[in-house]
Amino acid sequence: MIQPWEQEGSFLLSMDGVDQSHVDLLDPTRLVFDYVRTIGRVLDGLVPEGRPLRTLHVGGGLMTLARYVHATRPGSSQVVLEPDAVLVELMREQTPLPRRSGIKVRTKDGRTGLAELGDGGFDVVVLDAFAGGETPLDLTTVEALAEMRRVLAPGGALVMNLIGRTPFPRVRSTLAAAREAFPRLAVIAAQATLKGRGKGNFIVLATEAPLPLRALERATSSAAEPSRLLVDPALKDTLGGGMAARD
Repeated sequence: MIQPWEQEGSFLLSMDGVDQSHVDLLDPTRLVFDYVRTIGRVLDGLVPEGRPLRTLHVGGGLMTLARYVHATRPGSSQVVLEPDAVLVELMREQTPLPRRSGIKVRTKDGRTGLAELGDGGFDVVVLDAFAGGETPLDLTTVEALAEMRRVLAPGGALVMNLIGRTPFPRVRSTLAAAREAFPRLAVIAAQATLKGRGKGNFIVLATEAPLPLRALERATSSAAEPSRLLVDPALKDTLGGGMAARD
């Protein structure tokens, strides 16, 4: 499940024959997967560089993004909701978190863990959870996204990694649900995916604050594949029309 990969200190998590997560223990800022690098750059653009970031991660894997935040923003307090207790134990044995990292791992599913959190305690929520190759449906409903909004401080942001293939029904429905909780949305996706050339990642930023457009443009232009940044009205034209799912 977790195996050494490529170079010293580097590990890869594979589940059901699919590469799920990568971490470099010697350099947590090295993000190998393209979509993870994009999320990292989006996080970098949300608040001034170096400032601690109170972060909730829904889905953990090898805690790649939590380690990245710890390395780039010392003093950050973070909570990770990861329901796979076996994976968490393996992670702690084979790829342990740094001492005094400020990362608290709770072996709970996203909805249960969210319900136990107080209001307004986080600057950012990162949703990067998968079951059967897709984000669990119960994490993309109107009620689930309202819960993520509830635990965010004023001006906070939700960053989601969604998987989609044309005509992108789950992506469209999730964006429709997000619009009920957040007034501003942006999406970064590979141009090939948007043109229907296979399944791909959609990085979604949802917030009530002004969108950090320059940071989003930098994240888009630095992606490994030619990518496109979508904000309204182009976002509605390209990925609108979805019906929001409810519990």
